[in-house]
Amino acid sequence: MRRTSDFLAHSIAREDRADGTILLRSKHPLGPVVKSSSDWLHKWAVKSPNQTFVAERSGAGWRKENYAATLQKVRAVASSLLARGMGPETPILIMSGNGIDHGILSLAAQYVGVPTAPVAEQYSLIRGAHDRLRHAIELVGPKMAYVSDAEQYGEALSIEVLNSVEVIASRTGSYSAVTSFEDLLFGDNGVDLDDAHSKVGPDSIAKILMTSGSTSAPKGVITTQRMMCANQTMLADALPFLRERPPRIVDWLPWNHVFGGSHNFNMMLANGGSLFIDDGKPVKGLFERTLENLAMETGTLSFNVPVGYAMLLGALQSDIDLRQRFFRDLDLIFYAGASLPQDIWSGFEQMAMEMKGEIPLMTTSWGLTETAPATMMQSEPINRSGVVGVPMNGVTLKLIPDEEMRCEVRVKGPNVTPGYFKDPKKTDQAFDDEGFLITGDAMLFVDPRDLDKGMMFDGRISEDFKLLTGTWVRAAQLRMDMLTWLAPIANDIVVTGADRNQIGLLIFPDQEELTLQGYELIDDNGAYRCDLLQGEIRRRLAERASKVSGSSTRVARAIILSKPASMSDGEITAKGNLNFRKVLTERQRLLERLYDDADPATINI
Repeated sequence: MRRTSDFLAHSIAREDRADGTILLRSKHPLGPVVKSSSDWLHKWAVKSPNQTFVAERSGAGWRKENYAATLQKVRAVASSLLARGMGPETPILIMSGNGIDHGILSLAAQYVGVPTAPVAEQYSLIRGAHDRLRHAIELVGPKMAYVSDAEQYGEALSIEVLNSVEVIASRTGSYSAVTSFEDLLFGDNGVDLDDAHSKVGPDSIAKILMTSGSTSAPKGVITTQRMMCANQTMLADALPFLRERPPRIVDWLPWNHVFGGSHNFNMMLANGGSLFIDDGKPVKGLFERTLENLAMETGTLSFNVPVGYAMLLGALQSDIDLRQRFFRDLDLIFYAGASLPQDIWSGFEQMAMEMKGEIPLMTTSWGLTETAPATMMQSEPINRSGVVGVPMNGVTLKLIPDEEMRCEVRVKGPNVTPGYFKDPKKTDQAFDDEGFLITGDAMLFVDPRDLDKGMMFDGRISEDFKLLTGTWVRAAQLRMDMLTWLAPIANDIVVTGADRNQIGLLIFPDQEELTLQGYELIDDNGAYRCDLLQGEIRRRLAERASKVSGSSTRVARAIILSKPASMSDGEITAKGNLNFRKVLTERQRLLERLYDDADPATINI
């Protein structure tokens, strides 16, 4: 059974200021922090040279790279970068998804202080998203770009802003002007690799990570070595079992995001672990590949989003062999992106007890791209979802409470970005006069009398709005509530009502679910009409309205959108989330119809 020493006990210090501001910090000191990511690579190449570091699917099995081979290849590629005159002022744009060569190139660049800028592969593969790709290229100004397959990414490579950029590809195909990644592996003995490596330190830029662009054009978040290295110490302080045995994950989360590319990738590297790249995803048509990969390899840690866990729970319930393998060595179930539904949480608890007689730590954390990302974590075991925990070691939170003790959150710590790439104006706007990062997120105490019980995420301050009555609506929390009430009909929702009398919903339906249930839909210029479906939604809205009070939570109307959200129109971010402002702008006509009681597509109660 688990020991108390497997988890860091919460111990929080609080400082109350005269203006009502609250400062929170952990009483535990931050552990030792290495100088750069290459310190980890050198350590494990000596200590565990034959341990698999990273693996990807190859035919019926896996292509694997151990720590010794990874270090050798990283040094070879790093010397090739130096021979091309690359350094801190010549970033590398990475245009394709997770892969061994992607990982080696990233570590090689970090080895000699060359920043990388990984962007969502959708920006390259979806023609309508090429404007996002152009924006990233123009902002970053890369000297080199990498793709896994030149044929697959050929249309994106023809974008004019890449004309003067050397393109590296693992598979060049018929593109003679593209350099093979194999060429970089030959290295170059004419450069002083060790001298360049010695100059990399905590302030060196490791990555430029693009924000999702949910409220404005994507910004380039400067990610330094200090941020990444400090964050891994924070995580290992909070989860001591990471240091007790090398962790192992089978993980699909994309490396252009801070969670997959910094949190998970570096967690394996920092602790001598193994990362098996899952080339599946929790979507229909690709989840079967995830199950195939899990039948071959399972992890000591599991990272996923709630929809992924819902799909996985169903698969585990129907496959006893997979269930036994999945739980056998499992130390952690970590969810991110949204709160894990309690029935899914309970399902995993029950299954874990049946399989191994104990429950892995089930938890989440809170943070941003700008915080590397982990800033708060629930490191003590609990039996419910939705709690993001307490400040991690080395972090200070500044909380600005309102009259209901809902707190705006600001952050200071070694994991916080120094700013945005080539954007001093937005950098200045991002910090207050004490140097705290203004996150725009809100939190609530689980129990204001016991800080060690942690906090719960309570939405984005910027998503809140006022009705005409002056009543504030907490849109993020309401959206999550309504997704539960309208499951499985609603795939996603935009909450409306700013400067109006009532709260409304723009519903993006689950098209497959509607077909499965046999609804006969009529597309009325962007909105579905269907008496049975509209009646079912009206019934659910009325049932919920009978259980809540006050105009700040009562949803009075809805409309069902017939056109899915579009990435090319900017309605979907690189993370796959809705850009709420863009949806409201692009569908202004439908928003007006939502508040027209005479419109046949409008559902009102």
